[in-house]
Amino acid sequence: MRIQKQSPLPAVRFFDGTTMEGSQFDVFLSFRGKDTRKGFTDHLHEGLKLRGISSFIDSENLEKGEKIGELLGYIEKSKICIPIFSNGYADSRWCLRELAKIVECNKKVIPVFLDVDPSDVKKQSGPFASAFEKHESEGQLKPEEVRKWRDALTEVGNISGFTLEDTDG
Repeated sequence: MRIQKQSPLPAVRFFDGTTMEGSQFDVFLSFRGKDTRKGFTDHLHEGLKLRGISSFIDSENLEKGEKIGELLGYIEKSKICIPIFSNGYADSRWCLRELAKIVECNKKVIPVFLDVDPSDVKKQSGPFASAFEKHESEGQLKPEEVRKWRDALTEVGNISGFTLEDTDG
């Protein structure tokens, strides 16, 4: 069952004058489920709901039987994207595809660095380096796709966000 806004959200105005009107979801959450779903991400999603902010989360908004590839379309239907970078984020090709789509769509981004140094995201070092070594050694990916992922990580890694340390997912 797809959950949609019941009533219009009062216009939230950002510093640049944009609002959240005209989107199916106010926020798209991009995260590695294995790392953060049953902890930080669930708490963030519930907190947003309590404040009347509709957020897309795959476990609630992606209908059973709907193709996983359609997940990327929800990025276009969201006003703001919050990538939650965790140690395993870059291990997931889906997370990297979502991030590349977020950058491609020029969405407003508020990154969360959860037990991850923002410079590791920006420079693809630390756990991000080992994830890319794995992806590239498998040889199944087109170099253009890997370049898009790296460019997206660099771009979003340069955005001021929230850095949370010593958490448990």
